[in-house]
Amino acid sequence: MAGLGGKELGARQEGAIGAMFSAIAPRYDALNRLLSLRRDVAWRRAAIASLQCRPGERLLDVATGTADMLLEAAAQCGAGVELHGVDLSGAMLERARRKLRKPGRRVPAALLAGSGVALPYRAEEFDAVCIAFGIRNVADRAGALAEMGRVLRPGGRLAVLEFASETEPVLGGLYGWYLRHVLLRLGGFISGNRDAYRYLHDSVLRFPPTPAFRRLIEAVGFAQVRVMPLTFGIANLFTARKP
Repeated sequence: MAGLGGKELGARQEGAIGAMFSAIAPRYDALNRLLSLRRDVAWRRAAIASLQCRPGERLLDVATGTADMLLEAAAQCGAGVELHGVDLSGAMLERARRKLRKPGRRVPAALLAGSGVALPYRAEEFDAVCIAFGIRNVADRAGALAEMGRVLRPGGRLAVLEFASETEPVLGGLYGWYLRHVLLRLGGFISGNRDAYRYLHDSVLRFPPTPAFRRLIEAVGFAQVRVMPLTFGIANLFTARKP
């Protein structure tokens, strides 16, 4: 029997990942805060601050999930920045729409369902692009980074926020113990979906070491690539510019 082609296999993987995130969408925000001890809020704040968005610019958040990055961008950048988000999961996007329309905190943003390796936007549409804890879920990371470069205008800024692999943080063995026994078990118990948190645990361990991922960003054409370790290196903020 013939094997699956690369595109078909990628589409199936994306479908499975989208379904998994849809399944945990109702408890996703609460678990993020609990499992990171609210450090995820500070990490997103740092990522948005690195983009230095100005009035009149357009920002795209890839794998936007429940729109936490867009909400942080609205808080930091004000109404003068045009906000866009794209995600595989319909359930995540629905929760994002509810949060963006919350009374007393209405944030105008355009949300689309779509893949990070085939962004539904024209070339050079955006001044800034970000992705938070989503790049490790993309099988073709180089393709996704190239797509972000495609939709960025010349001189546009990129911010990639991601967990480090187990062996990198200063906390070392303690971080590995946390991934195996707290994130995996507590996340699975509270969400009711142990398989999802097994996947999240495994995807962190499989993510490339920091130097290798930095080289990948450079290889697809970005310049001025920098890495900022966050919270003892548990997470990394990668920033870059399109030449």
